[in-house]
Amino acid sequence: MRRKILIVDDNAELVKLLRLAFRSAGYSVATAADGIQALKKVKTARPDLIVLDLVLPHVDGFAVCETLRRCARTAPLPVIMLTGLGSQFARLAGLESGGTDFLTKPVSPAELVRKANALLNSPAAAGAPAGSA
Repeated sequence: MRRKILIVDDNAELVKLLRLAFRSAGYSVATAADGIQALKKVKTARPDLIVLDLVLPHVDGFAVCETLRRCARTAPLPVIMLTGLGSQFARLAGLESGGTDFLTKPVSPAELVRKANALLNSPAAAGAPAGSA
């Protein structure tokens, strides 16, 4: 069974690019354009990993990640925070809100896929069943 990635970003062009990269790497991909959609999609798509922009309409990525971490079913999900906010404060705030990793835009799709592969194939991820969100 293919692993599932949820890409959450309001930049449609970037979402298309990342969707293509992840599909080419063998992943199933779901997308959301804002924080509210993201929280709904986590329940229906049951992703194995989330790529999460921090600056989103309605509910920002920090709040989405904090919400995920408060729920037992979604707390173990790896979350790669992807943002144009390049400050050290943004990085620390992102990791403090529960992000697993943090990348600054622009990002290479290949680098993002490598990070996802590493997180999903790590010993910590091996103990979690696929789609356990």
